[in-house]
Amino acid sequence: MADRFAVGDIIRLKKQHPCGNFEWEVLRVGADFRLKCCGCGHQVMVSRKLVEKNTREIRKKA
Repeated sequence: MADRFAVGDIIRLKKQHPCGNFEWEVLRVGADFRLKCCGCGHQVMVSRKLVEKNTREIRKKA
């Protein structure tokens, strides 16, 4: 089964980051995801379970 998330994808989450942005770039995929805020550039590590639960939309890299 192909993974629906890939490095470089832009994902839109349910809740916004404190900077006001909803979109995140995927930098690492695995048991944990490293996400980079598309607004302010802040990077966070989030568990796969939370990312899958809170994702609204996935824009694949070109």
